[in-house]
Amino acid sequence: MRDRITLRGLRARGRHGVFDFERREGQDFVVDAVLHLDTAPAAASDDVGDTVHYGLLADRLVRIVTGEPVNLIETLAERLAAECLAESLVAGVELTVHKPSAPIEHEFEDVSVTVRRGTGPW
Repeated sequence: MRDRITLRGLRARGRHGVFDFERREGQDFVVDAVLHLDTAPAAASDDVGDTVHYGLLADRLVRIVTGEPVNLIETLAERLAAECLAESLVAGVELTVHKPSAPIEHEFEDVSVTVRRGTGPW
């Protein structure tokens, strides 16, 4: 079984969506990433170079959310998952994009899309 590093609730403002006002005004998106990897080498060495530096990964994920707009959060989730898998130590990722201010005319708590890429215990 693989170990996990979890980054939950990463918030950034993006301009994603199919409606013009979403692109114009932007809205907050929230990202949760569960990285599957072996943390034993880092635990043994006590060296951040032997694991995923989650602060630097968070910076890259925020750049994607705040970067080029896409229509669908499915597309955004795919791009974010690919960035997580670009880390050589990451074997799999479960990545969720939340769109809490989605343009829905009913009261709701959250809309999210979760993708699983690579290998993982799912």
